[in-house]
Amino acid sequence: MENLAPDAERLENASAAERIRWSLEKFRGKIAMSSSFGAQSAVLLHMVCSQKRDIPVILVDTGYFFPETYQFIDDLTERFDLNLKVYRSPISPAWQEARFGKLWEEGVEGIERYNQMNKVKPMEAALEDLGIDALISGIRRQQGSSRENVPVVASQRNRIKIHPIIDWTDMEIGQYLKENDLPYHPLWDEGYVSIGDWHTTRKLTDGMTEEETRFFGLKRECGLNEELDFII
Repeated sequence: MENLAPDAERLENASAAERIRWSLEKFRGKIAMSSSFGAQSAVLLHMVCSQKRDIPVILVDTGYFFPETYQFIDDLTERFDLNLKVYRSPISPAWQEARFGKLWEEGVEGIERYNQMNKVKPMEAALEDLGIDALISGIRRQQGSSRENVPVVASQRNRIKIHPIIDWTDMEIGQYLKENDLPYHPLWDEGYVSIGDWHTTRKLTDGMTEEETRFFGLKRECGLNEELDFII
């Protein structure tokens, strides 16, 4: 793998647009972005597609999204004319439940097994099928303690991850959405701040952190943003 340390260090102080531009130029033809179509996903989708309209947008569909999420996916796909690539587990949700039960109800071990089957493995298949060397992701440090030290450019399982808005605040996200007339996820106004599967997503209530709204507070990450290493 090419030594990207000098670029990675420089990009820590660059703008989001500059980070995206570098990514598209560096990994031309072998780059994609991922989106969960969560609460504020329109920001990065708009930013990246403004620079490269036909970039592959990888969505890992567990089959357990809220109905509002599927509607949001359709709305943003049409709005931005997304080159959407949808990947799923080869085992359907109904078959999984028949075979393994409701894994998300079986503590951390069950949740991690569920995430490997429905998120990590489908994403690995997508990256392999599409020939992707680098992936743009919209995670931010302010979203939880597990993300506080994530760099702009990282390596993950022999590929590069780029996080253009990693250092953006909630206020900056809100300003960008307003300035560009972009929508929040439909469930945002109902108190959902981090939106994943319906069975492991909770509204933010008094005394809770954003991290605790996912996976019953047992863990924050689903596996897609774990095993990140600094570029050195």
